[in-house]
Amino acid sequence: MQALRQTLRDIAKRDMAQDAAHDLAHLDRVWLTARDIAETMGGATRPLLAACYLHDLVNLPKDAPDRARASTLSAQAATPHLRALGFSDDEIAETTHAIAAHSFSAGIEPVSDTARILRDADRLDALGAIGIARTFAVSGALSRPFYDPTDPFAANRPLDDTAYALDHWPLKLLRLPDTMLTARGKQIAQDRAATMRDFLTTLAAEIGFTPEHPCWTS
Repeated sequence: MQALRQTLRDIAKRDMAQDAAHDLAHLDRVWLTARDIAETMGGATRPLLAACYLHDLVNLPKDAPDRARASTLSAQAATPHLRALGFSDDEIAETTHAIAAHSFSAGIEPVSDTARILRDADRLDALGAIGIARTFAVSGALSRPFYDPTDPFAANRPLDDTAYALDHWPLKLLRLPDTMLTARGKQIAQDRAATMRDFLTTLAAEIGFTPEHPCWTS
């Protein structure tokens, strides 16, 4: 598996458009988390390894109009690489389904353990300490403010994550634990969401506001 991992990593390094949230380090983290989850479900497989390293082969910006198609395009782009690596037709089908179904915006339901593990592992990378860093890296790339300086926790305005980075947390990220498809994924997600809420408590103290609404605190 180690030789295959290095080959897949080389493919991603060469072919994937990388940004601060989707780079080789992201792929390494997803694989590490996927292995953790897979240990509770029978162990990691070649399709899971390949899906972890090729799932962002087509990486479109968050604000791209065809963003929802990125995972399907990644699955298509992965297919010739999998054939060249000697994957069977069944392994290719398992890998490409997992890639296509991992995306939040694609709306494709995972129907295999490989797909469920990849989706959980990828979403878990949006939580915890790395999730905090990614939030603000993406907001910087999109030239969005960290928060609304007059109402950072949206006490008197609608949440809008196209305007403020922090609004993305209650709208999506802090809801991710409820979307996990594996027991181990849910456990990790709850721990990482707690890390983010601790950060919110510290942030609130530093900027003189209180995140009173339940969407921030529970």
